[in-house]
Amino acid sequence: MDEQQPTSGGTQNVNIGTAKGAFAFGAGSVANNYEGPQQQLSTEQRELLEVVGKLREELRAFRSTPETDELTRQLTDTRDEIQNTGQASPGRLTRLRTALQDAATAVGMAASGAAVAQAVSALLGR
Repeated sequence: MDEQQPTSGGTQNVNIGTAKGAFAFGAGSVANNYEGPQQQLSTEQRELLEVVGKLREELRAFRSTPETDELTRQLTDTRDEIQNTGQASPGRLTRLRTALQDAATAVGMAASGAAVAQAVSALLGR
């Protein structure tokens, strides 16, 4: 990226030759790149990504507790890891399984809770 000195108007020109990935500009901007690994996901990882998203949505309807808040964080982290690397690591899956167990009451009432638990168990081989 080549930067030029400010012009007389006080603005700065920026020239970008080649850019790949995701970009965000300005205060509070967020950039997510979903094009790479997501296209190369295994069937198991794609299914986990889908049910993780469903459970995150369902949890919004439940009363917030420390357990459901932690589960939501773990679901978000799992989603992000799959989208960024193409798979959830065994450590991530273990943390997600623990959060599922800790929030068992809410997970038991959520339609997709069992699907997430099954997908995690299948990926961990247990």
